[in-house]
Amino acid sequence: MSTYREHLLEGASAVDLVVALYDGIIRFLYTAADAVDRGDVQARRAAVKRAFDIIIHLQARLRMDIGGSPAQALSEFYASIFAQILQASQSASREKFEHVIECVRNVRDAWRQVANESAFSGEVRLQSSSAMHAINDEAEHAQVSSWTA
Repeated sequence: MSTYREHLLEGASAVDLVVALYDGIIRFLYTAADAVDRGDVQARRAAVKRAFDIIIHLQARLRMDIGGSPAQALSEFYASIFAQILQASQSASREKFEHVIECVRNVRDAWRQVANESAFSGEVRLQSSSAMHAINDEAEHAQVSSWTA
């Protein structure tokens, strides 16, 4: 399965790769939520660590110097979901994991829209894209609806 995924990603655009990373976050959060249901602390922690690794990777790749407000919005989004995942894991709450999954899925869908628009136009314009509005909205929503301990 790993070589199949590698083959699929070989010719992928940068935006397609970002979408794949978001899919990975979602997959690991579902794994963590399922581990909560089974009472499997080790599996929950391992899945959360993998989701964190992806979020840290995405955060580290942001270019604030050229990304402007979209990069700032994504940075705030990543910080917010990181905190929410930590709270979901600490409280072993499937409901909290599902909330984070919904937030990540919304932004992933916005990235898919960017991928579709760039495939059609031949260039990526995140700044002017309607998808950027969705990313900004979700970043604000994720911060406002942050779970508290």
